[in-house]
Amino acid sequence: MKKTDEQLGMHKGITRRDFIQGAALTSLGLMLPTSCNLATNENELPSNYYPPTKTGMRGSHKGSYETAHALARQGAPLSNPIDSKEYYDLIVVGAGISGLTAAYEYRKKFGVQSKILILDNHDDFGGHAKRNEFNQSSNTRLSWGGTMNLEYTSFGDSVLDFLVELGIDVNALSKKLKFTYGQDKTSIWFDEDTYGENKLITGFNIYDRNKDILDRIDDFPFSEQGIKALKEFYAKENDVLESLSEKEIEELLYKTSYTDFLEKYCFLPKEVIEIFIKASDSYWGVQPHSLSVAEGLSTGLPGIHKLGKSALKIIDTTDEAEEVAMFPDGNAAIARLLVCSLIRAVCPKANAENIAMAKLDYSKLDLSKNVVNIRLSSTVVNVKNADNKVEVTYVRNGKTIRINSKHSVLACYHAIIPHICPELPSYQKEAQRFQVKHPMLLTNVLVKNSQALDKLGISGVYCPGRMHAKLYLVKGVDTAGYQPDYKKDEAVPLMFWGMMEPPSRDIHIHDQLRGARMTLLQKKFEDFEREVRTVLDGLLGPSGFDVTEDILAITVNRWSHGYSYDYLDLWDKEYKKGEAPHEIARQPIGNISIANCDAAASAYSDAAIEEAFRAVNELK
Repeated sequence: MKKTDEQLGMHKGITRRDFIQGAALTSLGLMLPTSCNLATNENELPSNYYPPTKTGMRGSHKGSYETAHALARQGAPLSNPIDSKEYYDLIVVGAGISGLTAAYEYRKKFGVQSKILILDNHDDFGGHAKRNEFNQSSNTRLSWGGTMNLEYTSFGDSVLDFLVELGIDVNALSKKLKFTYGQDKTSIWFDEDTYGENKLITGFNIYDRNKDILDRIDDFPFSEQGIKALKEFYAKENDVLESLSEKEIEELLYKTSYTDFLEKYCFLPKEVIEIFIKASDSYWGVQPHSLSVAEGLSTGLPGIHKLGKSALKIIDTTDEAEEVAMFPDGNAAIARLLVCSLIRAVCPKANAENIAMAKLDYSKLDLSKNVVNIRLSSTVVNVKNADNKVEVTYVRNGKTIRINSKHSVLACYHAIIPHICPELPSYQKEAQRFQVKHPMLLTNVLVKNSQALDKLGISGVYCPGRMHAKLYLVKGVDTAGYQPDYKKDEAVPLMFWGMMEPPSRDIHIHDQLRGARMTLLQKKFEDFEREVRTVLDGLLGPSGFDVTEDILAITVNRWSHGYSYDYLDLWDKEYKKGEAPHEIARQPIGNISIANCDAAASAYSDAAIEEAFRAVNELK
């Protein structure tokens, strides 16, 4: 029976700050004299400014996207910009890992005295490398608000050398990592709204074929036919493609969806196939109905045991788990190290060994005496080459401001670049618009303790019927100065990870992603809070968790423009070298070059770093 908001504790006084820092605009900025100079201290932040501890709606928070939407969707005109008379060697658009790296590399190439300004539309730096910090209990608790892994075994030498420059020992981080994404104590939870009853099945991992899971399938809320089919699927190892030629097998692996493969070749009924639909939400940001068989299997989804030698020769079936390194606040630690390197006054004693607990002084980010400045809550609306310089116009606190530089690096996502840099050729703009980013959702919930999960013997839960597909107990990343003592009654973060359902599974992947983004942006913080409380009540309530009392804080990291678009087997053709949309999209123009993950068509942090290297190298 569905509970009321009051029964779920929706009106309890948890820490919830959904800051409003802007509103939809009909024009960009105020009508002010073009020759007006800004006060030198106008950009300084107060001494107590520290956004990592903000809860409520984060990621694409209010105030971070309205100006850009007014520009891109409504074509809002620029209102006479204020000429600030500021001049820099480099202006970087975007303070994520790619933008910060570009500033770092620029100083190496052009000199440490190069005057640099980094502009970002968010109220914090780091881009998707977002730190969620909780201080609602007696001890600080950290979690990830976005990108978290360093898949260092696949990094190139230049990126590994760069991390060493920052003092990061990826091997040491990896060896100390005890967090397993719940794989050591995994489970699946069927919710009442979707399946008619709340039912937790412990010890079941949809990615695993061990014999112990077969008996657990008997308890699934499926029909007898569905249970039998799923048990046979996991238990029987056979070549379901043996009647096909190698050419037909290759065509099937790359041009048939994973869900069609399950239905047509593994004979799973639709009710069973549905439990796999959200399994790739966090990994791809694309669901299995829009992934090829090969792509689905590459995520770890089951089915390799249904292929014979002919198929296994065609696809990569390496079953070795990729080694990763991880900071307690994810790759936000890299962003913090970069900021402290660029502006030492932010935290003079910060290093890779203490960065997780280092106290950063945001009031030092944007001072007139700095050589490098980071200006937050500043949305760039125009970048153009002019008389051997670059003019950059941005909106901050309702004012439209123009500044100038020798060079500029656009380290923002590609889809916005045609709107802020209209001088680009039409074919390049078209290539940039092609790269539709995958919306993502990562919600962290601080709870009073982990006793309910400990009682159930779980640290990870797959929720096939809910908004957040996966839930993890955040423990085991005790590095970089972060050494939490998790006693019996100590607060602990729970990480919920997922994405919005596309409006339809039968439309083009770009339209799926755009539709999911619109759904994500239309939801309010209360919608996410209600979802979290409903899940925790149904999942943990039977083990003593009181949803009205045991939730201390909720932070929703809403990334409407999340993962970079990666080419997909079912939707994209193969491109010749130099002709792929991302390669066309990233071409420099004049004194403007382009960085960020979209420029590599890859969502990984090493791509962000490598693209910054390239963008700086292109500057003359």
